[in-house]
Amino acid sequence: VQLVESGGGLVQPGGSLRLSCETSGGALDGYTMGWFRQAPGQEREGVSCIESDGKTYSADSVKGRFTISRDTAGNAVYLQMHNMIPEDTGVYYCAAERPFGAQALCEMSSASPFVKAWGRGTQVTVSS
Repeated sequence: VQLVESGGGLVQPGGSLRLSCETSGGALDGYTMGWFRQAPGQEREGVSCIESDGKTYSADSVKGRFTISRDTAGNAVYLQMHNMIPEDTGVYYCAAERPFGAQALCEMSSASPFVKAWGRGTQVTVSS
């Protein structure tokens, strides 16, 4: 599975962005998918993750502001971000994993051997 992120950019505080993650090497059905982000000088952290049956998990820092979803064809995963704050700035990565659940994926480190694929990332900057 190869993952390609898109939709990043510059947004003002309080604004919205929608990130997309698409596969170029096979369908994503059966995989738990997730969005991670990494700010300069910080560890990569799980933001929101979604299982193949639609069950989701989100970090406390984004609950109520970010929503993860996936298309029924199994080819894409999305992250809708609202009410964005400067602390949301970072490179956002898409990840695919199985057979663990959404919370387990979101709590995995970037070095975890259980993550089957990572995208190359898309930059998100929240600034006025």
